[in-house]
Amino acid sequence: LTEEGRLLFHYAESAFNSLNFGEHELKRIKEFHIGHLRIGVSNTLCKYVLLPRLKGFIEKYPHIKITIESQSSTYTLKMLEQQRIDLGLIARPSHKTGLFFSPVMEIEDVFISTRSYLDNLYLREGKDTNIFQTGNILLLDRNNLSRKYIDSYLTEHQISPNQVLEVTTMDLLIELTKIGLGIGCAIREFIQEELNSGQLVPISLPEPIRKRTVGLAYNSPSASTALQNFLEYIQETES
Repeated sequence: LTEEGRLLFHYAESAFNSLNFGEHELKRIKEFHIGHLRIGVSNTLCKYVLLPRLKGFIEKYPHIKITIESQSSTYTLKMLEQQRIDLGLIARPSHKTGLFFSPVMEIEDVFISTRSYLDNLYLREGKDTNIFQTGNILLLDRNNLSRKYIDSYLTEHQISPNQVLEVTTMDLLIELTKIGLGIGCAIREFIQEELNSGQLVPISLPEPIRKRTVGLAYNSPSASTALQNFLEYIQETES
């Protein structure tokens, strides 16, 4: 080769090596389903909804990296709008967001208590007492979307709790209710075992709280292969 030929060969060889490496990496990514999925979810929905479904997905796609942002649903929506996460597990927003939404399950909010707390409350205040006025009512903090939903129900039915104890997480709210601290508002599907055993009892309301839909919110189903794989897996397992 001439001097010019050797120079051209050097750069051509480097270019072909880069192309071969790129083709090899694409083949490896496709073969092993390599990817990264960023999920935003509240502590409660992560424990009761996401984790049981994530276990099977990881077994099927062990080479997809999963990042979980544990936060409030309000912040999850903000991160989705800023495209800082791929997917959010949230209750269906009451307002339009421009996001795609795939339902996963329905949930029902209920007020619950221990039998002993109610018995002592009625003994102290009388059988005809308004328990929302005389009882200790445990609710999530005001920034929580579930709390806002419950506040709307209470306002609609002219129920004004007199003594409210705000709690940051539903798990803590449930535990405080189980030890007899007051009347809590939780999601029926997450305390069904305690209701079945009688450890907790539901409180009668003027009208049941309307069920909500929990699902997957995302900007575009074609944003990444990892997201497509997860959406397809959820559709297959939930159908």
